[in-house]
Amino acid sequence: MVTFRALGPFEAISDGETLDLGGQRQQAVLARLLVAGGRAVPVSVLIDELWPGEPPAQALSTIQGYVSRLRRALEPNRAPREEAGVLVSAPPGYALRAGVEDVDSWHFEHLVKSDHEGPAATLERMETALALWRGPALAGFQELAWAQTEATRLDELRLLAVERRADAALRLGRTGPMIPDLEAHASAHPLREEAWRLLALALYRAGRQGDALGALRRAREALRDELGLDLGPTLQRLEQDILVQAEHLDAPAPAAGGPSSGPVSGPVSGHGVEPSAPSASDGGDGAGGASAGAAPLRVLIADDQALVRTGLKVILDSEPGLDLVGEAENGEQAIALVQSARPDVVLMDIQMPRLDGLAAARRVLAAEEPPKVIMMTTFGTDENLYAALRAGVSGFVLKTSAPEQLIAAIRAAVAGDALLDPAVTTHLIAAFAGRRDPAAPEGLSDSDIDLIKLVARGFTNRQIAMTLAVPEQEVADEVTALLRGLGLVDRAQLVVLAYERGLVSPGSPGA
Repeated sequence: MVTFRALGPFEAISDGETLDLGGQRQQAVLARLLVAGGRAVPVSVLIDELWPGEPPAQALSTIQGYVSRLRRALEPNRAPREEAGVLVSAPPGYALRAGVEDVDSWHFEHLVKSDHEGPAATLERMETALALWRGPALAGFQELAWAQTEATRLDELRLLAVERRADAALRLGRTGPMIPDLEAHASAHPLREEAWRLLALALYRAGRQGDALGALRRAREALRDELGLDLGPTLQRLEQDILVQAEHLDAPAPAAGGPSSGPVSGPVSGHGVEPSAPSASDGGDGAGGASAGAAPLRVLIADDQALVRTGLKVILDSEPGLDLVGEAENGEQAIALVQSARPDVVLMDIQMPRLDGLAAARRVLAAEEPPKVIMMTTFGTDENLYAALRAGVSGFVLKTSAPEQLIAAIRAAVAGDALLDPAVTTHLIAAFAGRRDPAAPEGLSDSDIDLIKLVARGFTNRQIAMTLAVPEQEVADEVTALLRGLGLVDRAQLVVLAYERGLVSPGSPGA
């Protein structure tokens, strides 16, 4: 039995011995048939691809000679008139006959593409597949276009196998051992968002939340520098989930041996230099679903477009623990409904007829015991963003945001937090230009200022407690006292203050 190796230096092995396949061009005939995956390759194609541009006059007889010598090497005991069983004639050309497991590249591709039953089976198969690699695929034929194309295809599958192995390991709760491999993988392939997702998730589950966010910042820088793009929606959701310490990110119990209970997704975050994004502030409960037995959150929708209201209603109806208590088509209706329905949260369009959303939000928030207000915008470029934050709204979302982002924004607002969509954040940063008064508010101690800076940089109470080596509850109490003492509504306004007074800036380290 002959086995073939293409995932590294090209080889054919029989009874443990490496066969002599002749010179490079003769080997290339066999390698080209291997790349065809058992299908016939016409002699004319072999000639064109072995001698690109100018084949020799005797190319046909040369190919026939190569095939004859290869057959003797592959089947030395075959009788002179016996038909070949490995390198066979398949008019108008030749084909390679071998089992899937007898060709390492075929076996590898089969393992990677086959369906698996759960993460344990996936992990085992990916380990087996990756162990087949001994170096660059089809090494020695790099100057031939067909070999380059196949090597690129196989290497893409290899990267997929690396990521599928890591994903399966994380689903099984095996986090720590994967971090070095994922670090190397993401660094070597900085434009692969799945590599960064897995690395950030592994770091987070290893208790390294800061490093996880740092990995996503590196991903953002790589994508911007190379492609002029921001993070994709999956990485943006993961970034915000890490900031709010979403429960579904926690590692499954290793003993379970099954996939994690939820997908790696969640609310979208801001950019790496945002003044926003203070995360779920209080104890890491995050913006997850309603706890058992808790009263449902009452939500009011205010938007002049019926289609938008319908879409939001569908989202709210699909989420346990959220009740729609009213709809408004303009700012005046919104104010009246807030007074009558007493919602916990208002989703308010920033541009509406009769009374715009910003003016309505100011009126709503000026009342006694007001609801939380989340502004909705279409393009993220509205000039009123800055004014709305100063008025005390609990964040911005785009109307085109994913449903989970809208849900997370609602729950974060009720928790006293604020989420800002990344498409909004850069414009918000620009709004601080020329508005800074480089002096801290009177009456604040150095420790108060340090705390404000940490909040402005997006640290959760848990992160602040770890940074300052104090109990988390102490941090929560101090943040509450700061808000009360400064007359601010929530952490979003504390962030505004920090940037206005020059305590932090969009480009400052760690911001």
